Amino acid sequence: MPEDYVLSPATHLDLATLDQLLCTKARVVLGDDARQRIATCHQYLHDRLERSDAPVYGINTGFGALCNQTIAAGQRQQLQQNLMMSHACGTGEEVPAELVRLMLLLKVQSLSYGHSGVQVATAQRLLDFYNRGMLPVVYQQGSLGASGDLAPLAHLCLPLLGLGEVNYEGYRLAAADAMSLFSWAPLTLEAKEGLALLNGTQFMLAYAVHGLLRVQRLLAAADVIGALSLEAFDGLAEPFDARLHQLRPHAGQVAVAGRVRALLAGSELQSRPKTAVQDPYSFRCMPQVHGASRDAVAYVQQTVETECNAVTDNPNIFPADDAILSGGNFHGQPLALALDMLAIATAEIGSISQQRTTQLIGGQRGLPPFLVAEPGLNSGLMIPQYTAAGIVSQNKQLCTPASVDSVVSSNGQEDHVSMGANAATKALRVVQNVEQLLGIELLNATQALEFRRPARTSEALEQVVAAFREKVSFVSHDRVLYPDLHAAADFVRSYPWQ
Repeated sequence: MPEDYVLSPATHLDLATLDQLLCTKARVVLGDDARQRIATCHQYLHDRLERSDAPVYGINTGFGALCNQTIAAGQRQQLQQNLMMSHACGTGEEVPAELVRLMLLLKVQSLSYGHSGVQVATAQRLLDFYNRGMLPVVYQQGSLGASGDLAPLAHLCLPLLGLGEVNYEGYRLAAADAMSLFSWAPLTLEAKEGLALLNGTQFMLAYAVHGLLRVQRLLAAADVIGALSLEAFDGLAEPFDARLHQLRPHAGQVAVAGRVRALLAGSELQSRPKTAVQDPYSFRCMPQVHGASRDAVAYVQQTVETECNAVTDNPNIFPADDAILSGGNFHGQPLALALDMLAIATAEIGSISQQRTTQLIGGQRGLPPFLVAEPGLNSGLMIPQYTAAGIVSQNKQLCTPASVDSVVSSNGQEDHVSMGANAATKALRVVQNVEQLLGIELLNATQALEFRRPARTSEALEQVVAAFREKVSFVSHDRVLYPDLHAAADFVRSYPWQ
C-alpha cells in the first residue's frame, strides 16, 4: 500500500484494505474526484435553496416528529448546530480508540460519493482528525440503529464545532484546546451538514469491521487449536477425509476439513495404532461446526463490505437529476441482522472449543485427570474449564438477537428501529470471550500433548506449540493460573495463524 491512501468513490473499501490501513496507520487523503463530487453536490444544494422554498426534510424543516416545522433561511446554520448539540446524548463506556478511528474513516468514505451536501472542508477536517490521531470521545450507548447512529455520531462530529472532547497523544482534552494546537478554527455547519454527519451507520459499521477482522483470525486459530486438541486426545483423522466432505460440500466444511488434514500431515501421533472407534462430536464434527461458522461469517463480510461502500445518510441529493430524495438508507437492519449472526457464529466456535477442553481434562485415553502428574495434591487444569464454562454461558445470553427488538421513538415517526448498535457492542464482547475460550483450549491441548511425548505431532503444529511455550510454560505443579489464561488469549489474538 502506498504511503497515502486515496479515498475515492472509484475505490472499493474491503476488509483487507481496512485492515492494512489500520495496521500501517497510512495517511488517508481525499481524491480529486471525491472533492469534486462533494463540492458539486454542496453547490447544487445551495443553488436549489436559493431558487425554491419547497420543504426539504432536515434542510428547511425540523427533524423527526418535527419534520412539518418550517425553518427560515436565516436559521438554517443554527438548525444544524442545534442538531449536533442536542443529539450528543451518549452514555456508558467510551468507544475504544481503534473503533473511533474506523468511524472517522467510514464516515468520510460515505460522504465522498457526493450525495450528502456537505462542504469539502467538513469531510477534510474529519480526515484531519483521523490522520492526526485526534480521536473524539464517543460513548457506546445512545443509538437505536435506525435514523443512523445519531448519538455516537453526534459525539464523533462535535469537535468540528470546537465542542466535546478528544483523546490526543494520551491526553483527554477539550476539543477546542486540541484544535488550537494546529490553529484549526471551528467549522460553521451549513444547510444539511449536521444531518449528513449524524445520519449514518458508522458506529455499527466500525464495530462490524473490527469484529470481523478479529473473527477471521479467530476462525483460523480455531482450526489449528482444534487440530492440536485432536492430537492431544489421540483422536482420529478419518472424519476429515476429503471423500466424506465431497458428499456434503458446504464451502466452510470443505475448507476446514482440508485445513485439518494439512495440519495433521506428517504427524507421528497419527501413525500410531488407535484404540478408539469414534471420537466425540467436538473433535469429529469440527468441519461441520467450524465450517458453518465460516459460511455465516462470509455472509456477514458481504453485508459489511457493501455497507462500507454505501451512502447511509438522509435525505440524499442527486445533482445530475435535480432531485433530493428522503428515504431510509440510515436504517441499520442489514447490519443488525449480520451482527447478530456474527455473534452466534462466533459463540459456536467457543462452545465447541469448551467441549474439547472438557474432554481433555476428563482422564480419558491415557491422559491424567485435569492434566497434571499428581492429581489430588494438584488440581491442575480443573478450574480453567470452569472459567470456560462460565464464558460460554455468558455468550448464550449475549447471543439473544438484538435485531428482533424495536422501540418506538420520536413521537411515533421513527416507529421501527434496528437496535443494531446493541447488536454491535455485544457481538464484540462475544468475540473477546471466544478469544479467551480458544486460549484456554490451547493451554489444555499443549499441556495434554506433553503426556504423549516423546511422540510428536506434525511440524506445523509443533511450531505452534513451541511459540506458545515461549509465553506459557508447562504446568508441572499448581500455580497461580490467571496470568497464563490472559497470556493464552493474547497469543490467540496476536499469533500469525495460517
